[in-house]
Amino acid sequence: MVFIVALSIFAVVTAALAYGVGKVLDARINKEDGLPSRWAHPVDVRPLGNMASNPEMQNKMAEMTQSFPAPRVQTDDGNQDVADLHLREDLLLNNYSWADQAQGKVRIPISRAMELLAARGLPVAPAVEQAPLMTGDKKPAVAVPLTNGFARTGYELDQAAAVASARTEQHK
Repeated sequence: MVFIVALSIFAVVTAALAYGVGKVLDARINKEDGLPSRWAHPVDVRPLGNMASNPEMQNKMAEMTQSFPAPRVQTDDGNQDVADLHLREDLLLNNYSWADQAQGKVRIPISRAMELLAARGLPVAPAVEQAPLMTGDKKPAVAVPLTNGFARTGYELDQAAAVASARTEQHK
């Protein structure tokens, strides 16, 4: 019974305090804003009622929503966007294309670039002086590569499997 009485008193005191703080803040805001002028007064828009539809405005709105600028809200989780990005990257990595036609620079497929690097080798940079290791430090060494290269997303793997199964169905 004591708890319920204490809780009720706490609720009443808190409500009264919140009401008082609200009144003080409202009075201060009204004081800072000054008296209402003919430019700053509330307007009752209820007598206007609902405005009639304007077909011209509806057409303009439809135009604007059809070509809405980026960033657009995606309708799915973005898997298709990532797949399209990887397709564009694959086109650049696996085909010849102009990097700068005016200067005669060409992009070559990555497999051809690796063959050329294997044949010609990399240029050797001058040795850099190493600072002496601190006590207890070891020289870092990487035993194996950290990754095996580019990884496709699960969505892209599913899409590739669907394309492969469609091709095998066509050949039968």
